[in-house]
Amino acid sequence: MALFRTLSAPGRLPPIVGEGVVLRSPQMTDFPAWAELREASRKFLTPWEPIWPADDLTRPAFRQRLRRYAEDMRTDQAYPFFLYRSEDNALIGGLALANIRRGVAQAASLGYWVGAPHSQRGYMTAAVRALVPAAFELLRLHRVEAACIPTNLPSVRLLEKTGFRREGYARSYLCINGIWQDHLLFAKLPTDPRS
Repeated sequence: MALFRTLSAPGRLPPIVGEGVVLRSPQMTDFPAWAELREASRKFLTPWEPIWPADDLTRPAFRQRLRRYAEDMRTDQAYPFFLYRSEDNALIGGLALANIRRGVAQAASLGYWVGAPHSQRGYMTAAVRALVPAAFELLRLHRVEAACIPTNLPSVRLLEKTGFRREGYARSYLCINGIWQDHLLFAKLPTDPRS
């Protein structure tokens, strides 16, 4: 069950608690665990992510990432979270509600990654199940969208298991690993059944 409060102004969101997981905004003290997990998972993540900059895992690049995150939250453009296992506070991945559109849309795109040692153990399912209601209740969004490469079957299963509905197919939708790739499009509305 997620912890909620009404968001009175854009900015950092409170931690969100799910079944066996906690999501919270990234901070500088997360750098060592984040860099270690990303480096250990590089080969596992590469087929599903944009190309990493050469300095991506350095402390200065992480500091710049945090500045960008802070500006995105301040301007209500995106809300990043790091994902921690409740039992030992180990960093296991990350999620973001990004590309937030206000006005007639009230929508955001969900992105996520999980470190290789923690893949397919249910942590990301628990995280998505906790985060999506927060998107509707805290951020007052009407729609959360997600996209994945058709061959990423674990991601397809995750989205379907957490109640996202497949809505279509987008050609050359995102540049992943240096190649413009087709994606399956999914979305979830607050009126959809809870998963």
